[in-house]
Amino acid sequence: MATYPAAIKSAARLIDSGKIDNAKAELARALNTLVVTSVAFPLPVLRAEAAMAKAEKLAETDRRDAKQNEELSTLLSSVRTEIEMAQILGYGKKADFKPIFDQVKSIEQKSAGGKSGKGWFDELKTRIQKLF
Repeated sequence: MATYPAAIKSAARLIDSGKIDNAKAELARALNTLVVTSVAFPLPVLRAEAAMAKAEKLAETDRRDAKQNEELSTLLSSVRTEIEMAQILGYGKKADFKPIFDQVKSIEQKSAGGKSGKGWFDELKTRIQKLF
Protein backbone atom coordinates (compact mmCIF):
# COMPACT_ATOMS: atom_id res chain seq x y z
CA MET A 1 0.00 0.00 0.00
CA ALA A 2 2.94 2.36 0.56
CA THR A 3 3.50 2.37 -3.19
CA TYR A 4 0.35 4.38 -3.78
CA PRO A 5 0.21 7.04 -1.01
CA ALA A 6 -1.32 9.80 -3.14
CA ALA A 7 -4.10 7.53 -4.41
CA ILE A 8 -4.81 6.26 -0.91
CA LYS A 9 -5.05 9.79 0.48
CA SER A 10 -7.33 10.81 -2.36
CA ALA A 11 -9.52 7.74 -1.84
CA ALA A 12 -9.67 8.42 1.91
CA ARG A 13 -10.91 11.97 1.23
CA LEU A 14 -13.55 10.60 -1.13
CA ILE A 15 -14.68 8.05 1.48
CA ASP A 16 -14.87 10.79 4.12
CA SER A 17 -17.14 12.78 1.83
CA GLY A 18 -19.34 9.69 1.24
CA LYS A 19 -18.25 9.05 -2.35
CA ILE A 20 -17.48 5.36 -1.96
CA ASP A 21 -17.83 4.48 -5.65
CA ASN A 22 -15.48 7.30 -6.61
CA ALA A 23 -12.98 6.09 -3.99
CA LYS A 24 -13.15 2.57 -5.43
CA ALA A 25 -12.56 3.95 -8.91
CA GLU A 26 -9.59 6.00 -7.65
CA LEU A 27 -8.00 2.93 -6.06
CA ALA A 28 -8.69 0.82 -9.14
CA ARG A 29 -6.97 3.44 -11.31
CA ALA A 30 -3.95 3.37 -9.02
CA LEU A 31 -3.78 -0.42 -9.11
CA ASN A 32 -4.02 -0.39 -12.90
CA THR A 33 -0.82 1.64 -13.03
CA LEU A 34 1.10 -1.36 -11.76
CA VAL A 35 3.65 -2.44 -14.34
CA VAL A 36 4.75 -6.04 -14.40
CA THR A 37 8.13 -6.65 -15.94
CA SER A 38 9.30 -10.09 -16.82
CA VAL A 39 12.71 -11.04 -18.08
CA ALA A 40 13.39 -14.18 -20.04
CA PHE A 41 16.81 -15.74 -19.85
CA PRO A 42 17.67 -18.05 -22.72
CA LEU A 43 18.42 -21.40 -21.07
CA PRO A 44 20.95 -22.51 -23.70
CA VAL A 45 23.00 -19.42 -22.94
CA LEU A 46 22.84 -20.02 -19.19
CA ARG A 47 23.93 -23.62 -19.69
CA ALA A 48 26.74 -22.53 -22.02
CA GLU A 49 27.96 -20.01 -19.45
CA ALA A 50 27.93 -22.66 -16.71
CA ALA A 51 29.93 -25.04 -18.92
CA MET A 52 32.34 -22.23 -19.82
CA ALA A 53 33.02 -21.47 -16.16
CA LYS A 54 33.97 -25.10 -15.51
CA ALA A 55 35.96 -25.34 -18.75
CA GLU A 56 37.87 -22.16 -17.98
CA LYS A 57 39.04 -23.55 -14.63
CA LEU A 58 40.18 -26.74 -16.32
CA ALA A 59 41.90 -24.85 -19.15
CA GLU A 60 43.91 -22.90 -16.58
CA THR A 61 45.02 -26.11 -14.82
CA ASP A 62 48.67 -27.00 -15.46
CA ARG A 63 49.49 -30.64 -16.14
CA ARG A 64 45.96 -31.89 -16.68
CA ASP A 65 45.58 -35.64 -16.72
CA ALA A 66 43.75 -37.55 -19.46
CA LYS A 67 40.48 -37.49 -17.53
CA GLN A 68 40.64 -33.71 -17.12
CA ASN A 69 41.49 -33.27 -20.81
CA GLU A 70 38.46 -35.37 -21.72
CA GLU A 71 36.26 -33.36 -19.36
CA LEU A 72 37.51 -30.10 -20.88
CA SER A 73 36.78 -31.41 -24.35
CA THR A 74 33.28 -32.46 -23.26
CA LEU A 75 32.61 -29.07 -21.68
CA LEU A 76 33.73 -27.19 -24.78
CA SER A 77 31.53 -29.45 -26.89
CA SER A 78 28.65 -28.65 -24.54
CA VAL A 79 29.31 -24.92 -24.94
CA ARG A 80 29.18 -25.31 -28.71
CA THR A 81 25.97 -27.37 -28.55
CA GLU A 82 24.20 -24.88 -26.28
CA ILE A 83 25.22 -21.93 -28.46
CA GLU A 84 23.96 -23.86 -31.51
CA MET A 85 20.67 -24.35 -29.66
CA ALA A 86 20.47 -20.62 -28.95
CA GLN A 87 21.04 -19.96 -32.64
CA ILE A 88 18.34 -22.46 -33.65
CA LEU A 89 15.91 -20.86 -31.19
CA GLY A 90 16.50 -17.49 -32.84
CA TYR A 91 18.40 -15.63 -30.14
CA GLY A 92 20.47 -13.90 -32.80
CA LYS A 93 21.41 -13.86 -36.45
CA LYS A 94 23.69 -16.48 -37.96
CA ALA A 95 26.40 -13.87 -38.48
CA ASP A 96 26.26 -13.02 -34.76
CA PHE A 97 27.21 -16.57 -33.84
CA LYS A 98 30.17 -17.11 -36.18
CA PRO A 99 32.68 -15.23 -33.98
CA ILE A 100 31.44 -17.18 -30.96
CA PHE A 101 31.95 -20.51 -32.71
CA ASP A 102 35.37 -19.31 -33.88
CA GLN A 103 36.32 -18.52 -30.28
CA VAL A 104 35.22 -21.96 -29.08
CA LYS A 105 37.29 -23.55 -31.86
CA SER A 106 40.27 -21.40 -30.92
CA ILE A 107 40.03 -22.51 -27.28
CA GLU A 108 39.76 -26.14 -28.38
CA GLN A 109 42.96 -25.73 -30.41
CA LYS A 110 44.81 -23.88 -27.64
CA SER A 111 43.92 -26.49 -25.04
CA ALA A 112 44.69 -29.50 -27.25
CA GLY A 113 47.35 -31.85 -25.95
CA GLY A 114 46.96 -30.71 -22.36
CA LYS A 115 48.13 -27.13 -22.94
CA SER A 116 46.91 -24.61 -20.40
CA GLY A 117 46.61 -20.86 -20.18
CA LYS A 118 44.71 -17.95 -18.75
CA GLY A 119 42.50 -15.45 -20.50
CA TRP A 120 41.46 -17.81 -23.26
CA PHE A 121 37.78 -17.40 -22.43
CA ASP A 122 37.75 -13.60 -22.09
CA GLU A 123 36.85 -12.87 -25.71
CA LEU A 124 34.24 -15.64 -25.76
CA LYS A 125 32.55 -14.32 -22.62
CA THR A 126 32.58 -10.77 -24.03
CA ARG A 127 30.99 -11.87 -27.30
CA ILE A 128 28.27 -13.86 -25.54
CA GLN A 129 27.48 -10.96 -23.20
CA LYS A 130 27.20 -8.57 -26.16
CA LEU A 131 24.86 -10.91 -28.01
CA PHE A 132 22.63 -11.71 -25.06
